[in-house]
Amino acid sequence: MNAISRRSLLARGGLLLAAGTAAANTPVHALAAKPQARSGNFKPIDMAMEQAVRDGTVAGVVATAAGPDGVIYEGTFGKANTVTGATMRADTLFWLLSMTKAFTATACMQLIEQGRIDPEDDAAKYLPELANPMVLEGFDGDGQPRLRPAKRAIKVRHLLTHTSGYTYSIWSDALTRYEQITGMPDIATCKNGAFLAPLEFDPGDRWQYGISMDWVGKLVEAVSDQSLEVYFRENIFAPLGMTDSGFLIGSKQKARVATFHNRSADGGLTPAPFEMPQRPEFFMGGGGAFSTPRDYMAFLQMLLNGGSHKGGRVLKPETVASMMRNQIGDLDVHAMTTAQSGYSRSFDQFPGEPHKWGYSFDINTLPGPNGRSAGSISWAGLLNCYFWLDPVRKVIGAIFTQLLPFYDEKVVKLYGTFERRLYDGLA
Repeated sequence: MNAISRRSLLARGGLLLAAGTAAANTPVHALAAKPQARSGNFKPIDMAMEQAVRDGTVAGVVATAAGPDGVIYEGTFGKANTVTGATMRADTLFWLLSMTKAFTATACMQLIEQGRIDPEDDAAKYLPELANPMVLEGFDGDGQPRLRPAKRAIKVRHLLTHTSGYTYSIWSDALTRYEQITGMPDIATCKNGAFLAPLEFDPGDRWQYGISMDWVGKLVEAVSDQSLEVYFRENIFAPLGMTDSGFLIGSKQKARVATFHNRSADGGLTPAPFEMPQRPEFFMGGGGAFSTPRDYMAFLQMLLNGGSHKGGRVLKPETVASMMRNQIGDLDVHAMTTAQSGYSRSFDQFPGEPHKWGYSFDINTLPGPNGRSAGSISWAGLLNCYFWLDPVRKVIGAIFTQLLPFYDEKVVKLYGTFERRLYDGLA
């Protein structure tokens, strides 16, 4: 759920009204054996998704799930493009926003495996611009920001776990005010000036979601001496056969991008142009990538299978296991209270329950309300894409839409229904 400020969206030029290509609007179920018998178990999912299109919860949606042996459910519903009438497909392209972070974390973990990065190192060892971080304490009587030096250095571990002190303006009144006063660009503009943001607390003091993974992207580029666009393609996407993923989108790919929508006050959906910057000053490791449901599921299957998928090994099993373990100790993930309601509702996947953070996933310590096991990992993208990985039941699931505000109540309910009916079908 990377932050996209209202200012940056309205000011951004060259936004794309997404187009798509026509395809059958029939749910597809790819099953290893007895597809007729097995697919019947998931008919309730089809019914829920079809109803969601009819009642305007979504214009179009892709829901998909897999186990260790491959895809167990893949359903496409509604329109990918509400202007042309093109139907949703499993190779429709979606802007991932914060689901990009999992790629960036994977890249960093590859470099940790190789001994080229140590998570306990000061991040300034690799990125000198992080040597003297400043903390925003508040604002003076004349409205000017009041800053002080941080009490300790930012470690690589802090960046990987959102305990660095960096935040997002969407969920921070203070950073929203700071951007307004100073004119600092929002991170979603992909302008380097966004990295001038101060910390909001001392590194290691607490968990708070923010631009930390964008700094990790910078770190990966510095150590590998490659852009994220090239590094991801060569070290993650190519080994996994992910041919429709990246930061810079081709003209033919643009024809398959799902239309973005805003949820209006009356609950309806209004289409609008959207595209991540295609001449960025930096590749946004926290949220700039696009992908397709099939590509992203290949990536998630790699994690489910301990770092490899269809012969392509990306990470060692022990590395994947570390990404799914609590990496913030006694700290807890907590609710993200909205500061910009047009872009996000307040967000907490497990209200009232303790949950932790790995490298770079939310970890529910208790069984989830819709079927997932304790110890599952999950996260989401600002445009209402969501995924989870259950290492106990050995199943992954994801739902793809493109609309704001984030954590849309109707989509979240649909996501929960998908998860619940998937586990019912597997049972």
